Amino acid sequence: MDASLKTLDRYLLREWLRILLLAELGFPLVVIIIDITDKLGSYLARGLTRGAVALSYLYYLPEIMFLVLPAAVLFATVFTVGPLARHSELTAAKASGMSFHRLVRPLFVAAAAVVLFGIIIGDVAPVGTLRRGELLGERPVHTTSLRYNFVYRADRGWVYAIRSLDTGAGQMQDVIMEREGSGPEYPTIEVAASSATYRPKGVGRGWTLRRGAVRYLQGAAGETAFTFDSLRIRDLRERPIDLLAEPKAPEEMRFFELGRYIDALARSGSDTKKLRVERALKLAVPFTCIVVAVFGAPLAISGPRTGTAWGVAVSLGTTFVFLLLVQLTKAIGAGGVLPPLLAAWTPNLLFGGAAAWLLRKTKT
Repeated sequence: MDASLKTLDRYLLREWLRILLLAELGFPLVVIIIDITDKLGSYLARGLTRGAVALSYLYYLPEIMFLVLPAAVLFATVFTVGPLARHSELTAAKASGMSFHRLVRPLFVAAAAVVLFGIIIGDVAPVGTLRRGELLGERPVHTTSLRYNFVYRADRGWVYAIRSLDTGAGQMQDVIMEREGSGPEYPTIEVAASSATYRPKGVGRGWTLRRGAVRYLQGAAGETAFTFDSLRIRDLRERPIDLLAEPKAPEEMRFFELGRYIDALARSGSDTKKLRVERALKLAVPFTCIVVAVFGAPLAISGPRTGTAWGVAVSLGTTFVFLLLVQLTKAIGAGGVLPPLLAAWTPNLLFGGAAAWLLRKTKT
């Protein structure tokens, strides 16, 4: 009996993984083909080479794979479990004393493992999205030489809050810089300066901060502070023109990167509810894989005689409703009706409750 269980488990997992891979690679391919058909002419009209366009879609691939991952898991579950009912394998398994819950358990475990893959690819996708925007020339840039009251998220963990920037004169007014730390060995650094000037060449090249203070926050160990008349910071490498670039969009930021940006905006008094929903979705979407697997398994056997059409209808219908719920709860969270974290996880909670009810009602 144990040997037969292991054989059946391996068979189900093999079929599930085969369909998952086909869907996870096939759906992005369809999206890319549609996008190429629609936009290739405009890309070439901008002077982009075919090689650059091809590379842009390679950068785009992680984002598409992240977005379609729950749908791929749902298709894999429906088209693995559904045939068991149509071809009497499920009846035979029940006759041998195996419950439906035990039969599909390996698929739920595999879906849980896919969550980790989703989190990893979700953290890689923003890098590709940013590179694609730069390659296609779609990153917005200010045409003016002045910018006021903005926050700039720099590399190396720094966030700048700047009251005014004049790229022509190479000057900034009321500059606050912060790098979040992790403890006494890597303290949080806060730098405030009344002004800064930029020298593009020669001795003293770069930014010089003037008339300000520096604080090292070391947690329980206390803090160290000092004032300065002028100060140069090695990590402040951005040119004035670089600071005119628009902040990254949420989909162009990694999870912790977006968190730092949200904190900086919150300190400046900006409304961050929409961004907090976007950040929570970076974890909520991968965890959807478990929910849709549990939801799809009992649905797959509810119409055993309807064949492939039933599986496609269930998968596409569920995906459409789920995406609609995500967009709805994003708007609700951004409007403050629900806390951002709860808004992001509401689709999972609703589908999770429905999945638990369906699984409990399934004849075992």
